[in-house]
Amino acid sequence: QVQLVESGGGLVQPGGSLRLSCAASGSEFSIWVMGWYRQAPGKQRELVATITSGGSTTYADSVKGRFTISRDNAKNTVSLQMDSLKPEDTAVYVCGAVGSGPDGNAYDCWGQGTQVTVSS
Repeated sequence: QVQLVESGGGLVQPGGSLRLSCAASGSEFSIWVMGWYRQAPGKQRELVATITSGGSTTYADSVKGRFTISRDNAKNTVSLQMDSLKPEDTAVYVCGAVGSGPDGNAYDCWGQGTQVTVSS
């Protein structure tokens, strides 16, 4: 199984920046896509950004132009650079990965999340 570990969350003022990182480790696997969800109290989980092994990216409309997702395929890591942060970006950010393991079975894995709080 793949273990995902997120880091980089914290408290930042509106207009500030944070960089989240997600490192995948474990048995041999092939990751098709990695991305970030966010969950805020009282709201449904929102898919923030994704990136495929080929480098194709998607972003939620709410973060376009402010967030940038990147990936290091060799290291199986993904980062989310968050600029011009707004209070509404406050949430628990969770890293996820979808791919296949050595047995060829598809899988999805999730980290435990990292808190991002945007407040003055």
